Amino acid sequence: MTEPQTRHITLRVNGQAREITTPVRKTLADALRTDLGLTGTHLGCETGLCGACTILVDGRAMRACLMLAVQAEGHAITTIEGLAPSPSELHPLQQAFCRHHALQCGFCTPGLLTTLVEFLHDVPNPSEAEIREAISGNLCRCTGYDTIVAATLEAAAMLRPQP
Repeated sequence: MTEPQTRHITLRVNGQAREITTPVRKTLADALRTDLGLTGTHLGCETGLCGACTILVDGRAMRACLMLAVQAEGHAITTIEGLAPSPSELHPLQQAFCRHHALQCGFCTPGLLTTLVEFLHDVPNPSEAEIREAISGNLCRCTGYDTIVAATLEAAAMLRPQP
């Protein structure tokens, strides 16, 4: 008996249940982009090295190009489109990126932001060195990373609970 080549799955993306029928070998990145129209998840190297496709799965940064869509069923997925609290308000990290000009072409930005959301959740008062280590798996060819680090330091201060 052969396994089915497609499967009907329900993905919980950005707080909403979304149903798709997908080939069992389709990556989560491709399903997000082509089946759900969430094109903020970028595809760069498609081998997990560049970090452009980083999303949050159950709050943890994951490379969407290395995960099959069928593996994501039952997990909470957050893409760049789901980071902002509302359509009229950016996430504090997105606000800081804008203020510090921490993006240029923008290709790496969604992966950097999702990586840093998890990082700041785990390390609310990071040092510059810790931030650089956290983003070491995300390639950016435009900014030189200094503005990204500055924006992350500002966002960390904004996100920390005030005494």
